[in-house]
Amino acid sequence: MICGGFYGGAYLKARVNDYVAASNSCGRLKVSDPDPKWVMEEMPMGRVMPDMLLVPTGDVVILNGAGRGTAGWERADDPKKRFTVMNPTTIPRMYHSAATLLPDGRILVGGSNPHLQYDFSNVKYLTELSLEAFSPPYLAPDLRHLQPSIISIEYPSDYGQQFSVMFSLGSDVKNGVINVVMIAPSFTTHSFAMNQRMLVLDSSDVQQLSGVAYKATVFAPPTRNVAPPVYVVCGT
Repeated sequence: MICGGFYGGAYLKARVNDYVAASNSCGRLKVSDPDPKWVMEEMPMGRVMPDMLLVPTGDVVILNGAGRGTAGWERADDPKKRFTVMNPTTIPRMYHSAATLLPDGRILVGGSNPHLQYDFSNVKYLTELSLEAFSPPYLAPDLRHLQPSIISIEYPSDYGQQFSVMFSLGSDVKNGVINVVMIAPSFTTHSFAMNQRMLVLDSSDVQQLSGVAYKATVFAPPTRNVAPPVYVVCGT
């Protein structure tokens, strides 16, 4: 999935303070298809230098960046925070901003330095050293009964092995669907959260142990090609 960016010639125009509107297109390509083809969509607004993150629900969160210009020193304007369908920040996050998913499901957002130096005054967009934690909609208080807390994990010793996850949930899921998801912690820089990967594990059984406790039995990913080794980060 590739979203946003700038059009040809936008960089040269930005050098003379002519900031061209960024692209609002998003393209999806399933590379494992026998004959892969791009499927195009449009964002609510154009965006250059966006940060894109996979979250546990399978959604892609796009934030940070600018609405006009290009990446680079003093080459962008009209900072975009988050889509207006979500709660926007008041802090411009442009060149050298970053975002990463936290173990508890929040998104850590920080940085912005669209200047050759660390400029904290007398510029339109200051160098920004602050951090913000953004809570996506799945962490809303009225969905608390659907937000699981991990009690324990019986880690598998090898790929493809069966293991179990015990968790508590403030809602009866007898008629619902339980998915156990693995997300690789990403290395984030320059609007790219590299090595992002989300895996929905194959499940064999979900047992209700008590009124709020459940045990899901799932299978580890089959090979290191599907789940390359990474540092383990556990969230509750």
